[in-house]
Amino acid sequence: MQMSIPILIISVFLFFILFFGIGFLLNMLFRSSWVMVIFFPLIAISIVNEVKLIEYFRNPGNSFGQLGGRFAALHTADITILLSGLAGAILAGVIIKTLRKKGYRMF
Repeated sequence: MQMSIPILIISVFLFFILFFGIGFLLNMLFRSSWVMVIFFPLIAISIVNEVKLIEYFRNPGNSFGQLGGRFAALHTADITILLSGLAGAILAGVIIKTLRKKGYRMF
């Protein structure tokens, strides 16, 4: 299945804005600049994952093997979309850090 260029551009933009917005809000609430960057791998795993969470505890070898296979099978468009979300989360941390350094206090 191929992804068209307009859908790819919209998806990249939406993931960037989504993770930037969520990251910005979480960084304000928890007073930590990198909250969303820390949570991003868990979110990416849950997006790519097809195995139930309990299976990682019941059968970790097989579950992590399947997860590795799923990550290896990602297409370039999927990786680009996920990386744009990571970039949004990182930019939210940088912006919050810059705002705090300039004297803005949030909550």
